[in-house]
Amino acid sequence: MSKGDQLLQPRPDARRTGQVPVAVARMAHFPDGWDLPAYQTAGAAAVDLRNAGPDVTLDSLGRTLVPTGLRVAIPAGYEGQVRPRSGLATRRGLTLPNTPGTIDSDYRGEILVPMVNLDPAPQTIAHGERIAQLLVAPVARIAWDEAEELPETRRGTGGFGSTGG
Repeated sequence: MSKGDQLLQPRPDARRTGQVPVAVARMAHFPDGWDLPAYQTAGAAAVDLRNAGPDVTLDSLGRTLVPTGLRVAIPAGYEGQVRPRSGLATRRGLTLPNTPGTIDSDYRGEILVPMVNLDPAPQTIAHGERIAQLLVAPVARIAWDEAEELPETRRGTGGFGSTGG
């Protein structure tokens, strides 16, 4: 753990309540007055991540990595998914160029959010602004089963748009 990091362990009763326990470390640049990311409503699927770095202005089509000031320990068998906030995308053209971004269970570095400005005007991402969403999801591991032929389906080998959409 880096100097300035504060490790927060998950609540011991988390698994009994249907929650996934995730250890989190606040880094030195995570502001003292900030709460940890939280669900904004009872039905929310993800928590909001904030810009823990300085204000940054992105020109049109500009990209940057935005620091969150948090490190996490996603449990084995799960992944963290970093997704765009729909309001930022629709109102300001700010989104994530790779979505969802995956946080593997063995990654222990800072959560950095890659952002892109798709708006024709420059956009400033303010310190403290909610920039992305983080959710935790189970991961199914692939067990390859090599075959000479694959089972037939109605769609077959039809690619994008082949289902009439």
